[in-house]
Amino acid sequence: MRCNVEEKRYIVDPQQEGVRLDVYLTKELGQSRSYVQSLVKEGHVQVNGKPGKSNLKLSDGSEIVVTIPEVQEVSVEAENILLDVLFEDAHMIVVNKARGMVVHPAVGNYSGTLVNALLYHCKDLSGINGEIRPGIVHRLDKDTSGVMMAAKHDESHLGLAEQVKDHVAKRTYYAIVQGNIAEEKGTIKAPIGRHPKDRMKMAVVFENSKEAVTHFRVLERYGKHTLIECQLETGRTHQIRVHLAYIGHPVVNDPFYGFRKMDFPIVGQALHSRTLTVKHPMTGEEMHFEAPLPEDFLACIAYAKEHNR
Repeated sequence: MRCNVEEKRYIVDPQQEGVRLDVYLTKELGQSRSYVQSLVKEGHVQVNGKPGKSNLKLSDGSEIVVTIPEVQEVSVEAENILLDVLFEDAHMIVVNKARGMVVHPAVGNYSGTLVNALLYHCKDLSGINGEIRPGIVHRLDKDTSGVMMAAKHDESHLGLAEQVKDHVAKRTYYAIVQGNIAEEKGTIKAPIGRHPKDRMKMAVVFENSKEAVTHFRVLERYGKHTLIECQLETGRTHQIRVHLAYIGHPVVNDPFYGFRKMDFPIVGQALHSRTLTVKHPMTGEEMHFEAPLPEDFLACIAYAKEHNR
């Protein structure tokens, strides 16, 4: 059930004439395009007193009224989805997340996620993050594969989350990037915040941002591309992808921060969460997990070698 709690009004200026309604509101509201389209579809957006359509081309001086509904928590269903479990006990579970799997439900996408799969596989998950994100201590982007952990109860969740926050948990990623990185290793220290023009993206910005640090080292060189290992010191949204694009070496096939046209045999960015080292939240024992490189990532390495001769 929803109830209307907020109303926003906008007047289209001459520079925005001809822009689609959904594109305009995505920027103004700072929300995802799918969320904006759901608002339009459900009749929460009016343009000059009439119900708007997502593809409507705006005119100078048009008045847009958006009624923001209060979203109530929904019940997330358990789903019998195959999981690649690397470790599991009564306190935590570590999985090798498949590329293309969304971590937790969101507006318009309440099924097929890692959370749906975990709810089916596990009897209990921590409730700290609510019904939408039970057990989720940290997350991976939809098209990033690899090691990821979740907590089965609140005490475990707090212990694991503290390790992530205090940089005790060590995470390494493999990435294939555009170009030949000159250095053998390095550190990218640049603050990350919302992109000033595209609210769906992150960027290196120096206002309204948070400190972000990524360490990298070169594993293999292919001429036009490089295989690197990255270690996160902080965990900002899209951090590795933003940082590598910032130094001129975006992740191969990255739809947000990379080059638009690439022929690599992979859907989404060539980024894989390779290892996780963490202390058990109850015993303190140090544990190390590795997720092997998936077939699509290996295919990208083969492609890079073949097309850099």
